[in-house]
Amino acid sequence: MMNTVKAVKNALICFVLLPRFLAAAVVFWLLDFLCIRKRFFLRMKEQRGDAIDPPLCISDSNRLFSFESLKAVWHGQKLDFLKAAHLGRGAPNTEVVRLEDQRHSRILDCAHGDRPLILNFGSCT
Repeated sequence: MMNTVKAVKNALICFVLLPRFLAAAVVFWLLDFLCIRKRFFLRMKEQRGDAIDPPLCISDSNRLFSFESLKAVWHGQKLDFLKAAHLGRGAPNTEVVRLEDQRHSRILDCAHGDRPLILNFGSCT
């Protein structure tokens, strides 16, 4: 039963992520198309000397529309979708360790009344 629920959940996530993934794939394909177009016009210009300059190319040596880059985009979209914090929603109440006494507590335990809670994620080196 748990495997079925997990499979259905994964199928729904894939269905939700598919439009975002396809949009990113189209953008990668268009950027590669511009790079190929630039190379073509540069060769024409060298041969004839009268070709119009194409737009600036982002990636001239590596292709953006490759299996590896599409895998990375899918993974990034999946991580973004499954993250705990989302814009406009409540903040996740994760566990933290207090520096004073090394005691474990939740982030929202530090909030008092109407006073805003400010978290500083940094390092002191």
